Amino acid sequence: MNLTRRYFLTTSATALAAAALAPRLLAAPSALPRFPVAVCDWMILKRQKLGAFKRTSEIGADGLELDMGGLGDRPTFDNKLLDPAAREQFLAEAAKYDLRLSSIAMSGFYAQSFAERDGIERVVEDTITTTVAMGVRTIFLPLGVRSDLVAHPELRPAVVARLKAAGQRAADAGVVIGIESAYDAAGELALLQDIDSPAVKSYFNFANALQNDRDLHAELRTLGAANICQIHASNKDVHWLENDPQIDLPAVKATLDDMGWHGWLVIERSRDASNTRDVVGNYGANTRYLKKVFQS
Repeated sequence: MNLTRRYFLTTSATALAAAALAPRLLAAPSALPRFPVAVCDWMILKRQKLGAFKRTSEIGADGLELDMGGLGDRPTFDNKLLDPAAREQFLAEAAKYDLRLSSIAMSGFYAQSFAERDGIERVVEDTITTTVAMGVRTIFLPLGVRSDLVAHPELRPAVVARLKAAGQRAADAGVVIGIESAYDAAGELALLQDIDSPAVKSYFNFANALQNDRDLHAELRTLGAANICQIHASNKDVHWLENDPQIDLPAVKATLDDMGWHGWLVIERSRDASNTRDVVGNYGANTRYLKKVFQS
């Protein structure tokens, strides 16, 4: 990615200044468990809003996956967090409710093409700058419908090239980009090998395996602990996790323990299909069950 020197120096200086503040504001009195539980701010209907922290506290989660904001036709995300005053507000609110930030999400790429969008250098750079400034280590990047490499294999060279470049910037900044693709575990592992960056890993999603009739445990083992940075620990919107006949969470925990993996479990869906807008009810139930299984 051919970033201008001026833009790189400006964003890097901003990130470094904010990063010095972030650990102080995010400090919590107690250590996180081996499997902390988070929710996505856009799924709890609070995308990049200060109210997301209060709602996350009501849900009972340990933290929040914070989105970069809308993308649309803008040159970059509609992202408040490049403003130092807004960043300080968000970090102070996290501290107020004793919450951590699990990750920064580029959810705009569920609908947009990471392989084809113009100006991807700035979009990636703004995300990395924001992630560092917020004191976070992991970025979530869904390759989405328009960069689905199973449906559009011709886009693979562009995705690999762009992620090689993004991985270099992420490595320089000390952060990791977690990708979610339409591949099975073997295909995603091959993609990671082609990208060949320690700063690009798999952001595993239970739903991708379950909805494609794949063996969830085999998929996790195929990728391996070293290649999974975080997990979206939910399924499609039909049942709460505790009532979902497709998934045996105690068995999943046993597999992850056996692999030696631990980290953030982020709830994206698994809402009761009869009332998907009951945010506290749905995510509260799933949070309680994940904590019962993974933190007892």
